[in-house]
Amino acid sequence: MKKYFIFLLKGISIGIANAIPGVSGGTIALITGVFERIIHSIKSFDITAIKLLFSGKLKKFLAYTDSKFLMTIVAGIGIAAFSLANVLAFLFEYYPVYVWAYFFGLILASVYFVGKTVKKWTTSAVIFFITGTIIAIIISMLNPTTENKNVFYVFLCGVTGITSMVLPGISGSFILILMGNYKLLVIDAIKDINLPILIPFALGCIFGILIFSHILSWILKKFRDQTISLLTGFILGSLVVIWPWKHEKYLLDNLGNQILKKGHYVVTGYQRYIPDNFNTQVIIAIILMIIGIVSIWALEKTAQNKT
Repeated sequence: MKKYFIFLLKGISIGIANAIPGVSGGTIALITGVFERIIHSIKSFDITAIKLLFSGKLKKFLAYTDSKFLMTIVAGIGIAAFSLANVLAFLFEYYPVYVWAYFFGLILASVYFVGKTVKKWTTSAVIFFITGTIIAIIISMLNPTTENKNVFYVFLCGVTGITSMVLPGISGSFILILMGNYKLLVIDAIKDINLPILIPFALGCIFGILIFSHILSWILKKFRDQTISLLTGFILGSLVVIWPWKHEKYLLDNLGNQILKKGHYVVTGYQRYIPDNFNTQVIIAIILMIIGIVSIWALEKTAQNKT
């Protein structure tokens, strides 16, 4: 029970990260030591798993797919999504700099704790680290494309979005914004229950997570140091998005009006700046950055529990 309670806490941590724009739950999964296990568990949902399930061998199915572990992580993510949504919305509305400062410290420390899992920093690992950093920075600077309702493009959005959500350092919702279909898929289609849009998107998500989990599992097995160094670069590059001092750019409709989702405006990007004086806000933000760093240290300690 203690082991699964720890898994639940890690799932909650991942859920909190996913609720923050620009922060990836994959980053927290990687730091807490469950990232690779999640990937392997998802990958195990194959033909063998289907045969075990439909032949009534439930215990073997649960063991083969590591379903107890995966369901505990998913439960934690769900708890975070439902219980903390209003709290985070309140904090972002009234104390955005402080929230971003905390997560900046958290992600900054993540670069070290994830990077140290690379067994040997060879030349290739360094190149992958630099490449990952550059890719993440470029992604954060891109402008959104226009909306596209083509069924194949919607399917591709599902594949790309779910893949981005799994990868540390990359926000899936931000990728959908860049692809121009965030409003279509996350707001309009859900609100109107638009099945011709939702079905290909859902199929893309399912296809993407199943295929990507196999690919990533194989890559981690064959080129683990290079893969982890690339993901570490993604995390470092994501600091551009999480910088505390910035003004938001919002998603607009065709008339130039800001678009609401569940009573909140959708952020598409940021205009960053450096504080011009060392005031109380800056001091509190720095303290919260330190608290974020300490939080990651505590999470990393929990990861020492064998997963």
